[in-house]
Amino acid sequence: MKFWKMHGLGNDYIVTDNRNSVIKDEDTSKLAQQLCKRRFSIGADGLILVSDSTRADVKMRIFNLDGSEAEMCGNGIRCFSKYCYENNIVRKKELTIETLGGLKKTRLFVRDNVVTHVRVDMGIPIFERSKIPMKGIGKCVNEDLIIDGKIFQITCLSVGNPHCVVFVDSVDDIPVNIFGPKIENHPLFPNRINVMFTEILRKDKIKMRSWERGCGETLACGTGACAAVVAGNLLGKIEQKVIVCLRGGDLEIENMDHIIMKGPAEKVFEGRLF
Repeated sequence: MKFWKMHGLGNDYIVTDNRNSVIKDEDTSKLAQQLCKRRFSIGADGLILVSDSTRADVKMRIFNLDGSEAEMCGNGIRCFSKYCYENNIVRKKELTIETLGGLKKTRLFVRDNVVTHVRVDMGIPIFERSKIPMKGIGKCVNEDLIIDGKIFQITCLSVGNPHCVVFVDSVDDIPVNIFGPKIENHPLFPNRINVMFTEILRKDKIKMRSWERGCGETLACGTGACAAVVAGNLLGKIEQKVIVCLRGGDLEIENMDHIIMKGPAEKVFEGRLF
């Protein structure tokens, strides 16, 4: 099994071509847990598989480090697009990619045959609770959620995967490792949820820390950055074109008819498993 170790703003992945189905479905969850275990294996936030698609140029499957399969990943799909282009799987600068979160379109920025940045059309956000999924009826916009006596105002939506956006005065002062998992596993969210703690720096700039399902706190979350900008727009807090500052670097997010995300994708090294 040949693989690339890759990252988008420090959100790191093991990416491999599985179009020949060497990795069987029944083995994928356990393999993801084994390979992603830091210090004892390759180490990563997740495992990404390239698969054939009958609906798009190619299909992306992504597994978190706890073995659970995710619908979509913003940083992951940028890495995936770079991997497919540079390995001649899909040698095009505009790709249509099948994910569990729907079809996504990416545009590659290439210099000297190397993909440096990827622009992703993330589609349209979903606010209906049943489609996030979240218990209850209607939308969840700026509603109170009490955790250990502390009131958080949450806005929940899906951008291919579920997110709970929490605006705070200072993300550096929030004990993300305490409140992140308690919100993630709250009974309101039957499939758990990603939690984005967000601080407004300016109308066109925000700062965010991400707690992701099955991973814990990560250096960046692309879909989470998109969700935070959409939530901020909905509440009238920020502009439609925003720089999102994450622990691993910055993403450009634009929320017009569709959500557009642009950011880097990096290859760290390649290897082979025996």
